[in-house]
Amino acid sequence: MSKRTFVLLILLMTLSLVGIIFVQVYYINGSLKTEKARFRATVNADLNYVSNELGKREVDKYYNEYQNLDTEKKADSATVSQLLIYQQNNNTKETLIFTSSVLEENYKLTSTLFDIGLDSIGIKSIIGTSSTEVYKNEDLTDRDLGESPITRIISSGTISQAQRSAFENAFKALRKTAPIHQRVSENEIRDLLKSTFAKDGINLDFEFAIFANDLRTKVESDGFEYDKDSNYSIPVFTDENKQTPYKLLVNFTNDKEFILSSILWMILLSFLFTLIIMITYGGALYQLIKQRKISEIKSDFINNMTHEFKTPIATINLALDAIRNPKIIEDKEKVVRYLGMIKEENKRMHAQVENVLRISKLEKNELNISKERLNLHDLIEDAITHVELIVEDRKGYIKTFLNAEQTSVLANESHFTNVIVNMLDNAVKYSPEAPEIEVYTENVGTNILLKIKDHGSGMSKAAVKRVFEKFYREHTGNIHNVKGHGLGLAYVKRIVEDHQGYVSVESEKDKGSTFTIKLPLIS
Repeated sequence: MSKRTFVLLILLMTLSLVGIIFVQVYYINGSLKTEKARFRATVNADLNYVSNELGKREVDKYYNEYQNLDTEKKADSATVSQLLIYQQNNNTKETLIFTSSVLEENYKLTSTLFDIGLDSIGIKSIIGTSSTEVYKNEDLTDRDLGESPITRIISSGTISQAQRSAFENAFKALRKTAPIHQRVSENEIRDLLKSTFAKDGINLDFEFAIFANDLRTKVESDGFEYDKDSNYSIPVFTDENKQTPYKLLVNFTNDKEFILSSILWMILLSFLFTLIIMITYGGALYQLIKQRKISEIKSDFINNMTHEFKTPIATINLALDAIRNPKIIEDKEKVVRYLGMIKEENKRMHAQVENVLRISKLEKNELNISKERLNLHDLIEDAITHVELIVEDRKGYIKTFLNAEQTSVLANESHFTNVIVNMLDNAVKYSPEAPEIEVYTENVGTNILLKIKDHGSGMSKAAVKRVFEKFYREHTGNIHNVKGHGLGLAYVKRIVEDHQGYVSVESEKDKGSTFTIKLPLIS
């Protein structure tokens, strides 16, 4: 896969994920708006029911009282008048009929407000003025009431079902002269609202108040706060023309949480599925990048292996061609020399194949590693013998500073010797000049530290982080001045970890590297 195709694929996947998240947010936002509208519609319907019920209850109360009167009292104008007209003074039996429908008694106003000159801002004009006509009960029937339903009720003492509507309209016109707190109580409104909301599943705390001409009345709950944007309102006690100065206002303390809870399951599921998609996308992206890196590493590995095998194969071919030469084949010394070269090159290729097979077996957990009590210093001395001829041939040296007093470890002799050999061989490879290698041991607590230090080319910080990765080799362009295929240190790491140890490296470019192995001691 080309780099351009890879980038395009990632870009398309990212855009798709962003699009899915955007659609989810848009859908949830739309659902939230729908739920808000549904909640408002439900509350408004409930308030409309409460408004109608309050008016109906008031009419029914007086209508039932009238129906329960004796036949004689139904025809008695004074009795009926006391039911239908606001009776102010029971001692004088004088009936007061207000000509204004706006009563100062409705409002939460005290005399102190007027004493300090509040009426200068026109509070009286807001409330309105009212005049009162006083009639003796015996004079009420003589008042010019015309042919109103009330007149017919008083004169006939009876009311038919057909006259019920006219009775209600006449009653409403008369009752609106009474103060609102005498028409309905706070408890009555609260109970009616609570039961009505409960039928629609709205079990929320609420506060309410009745306003008259946009001013507070005495009918309100203690915690009510006016908020134009959050209050729900409905006219109450309307007359036959659907007009009224009164409005019932209601607000909820946690309606937003209630609305949100109705679609909470949808939000949680959307979040969960989106999170799964994001995790899956991240995993897929990680695997794509990882596979791409592995592909690049394997390409480098194949190139390195090809280069590693080309030299010994070419050497073997040249040696065989030389041996086949009639002049050479008669020279036993040269034949032995060429045969030795063939053997050494064959051994090199065999060692490289063995390293690959070791890593493969480690990956599959098929490598059988039996451990026994060993002396780490003995393993170090044995490993040094494998590389000291190469070091001497390059005019270098290996110095040992084996200062650890306790050296017993639980290890596999063959594999751990290979670990030390690989590290020494690595130090030799990355020493452009004569190899200068120092080997240290020391005890730290219940552990023993093995340090192998060289003064070679060192590594960059990026290489230090990845030096123990399988197939990894620091890029040096097409120059193969260092033999290898990136498996030696990966093998070292796996074997050390299998021995419950830890391996690390410190390095600086052009100043060399120090590899440290930490192993637990056994008593």
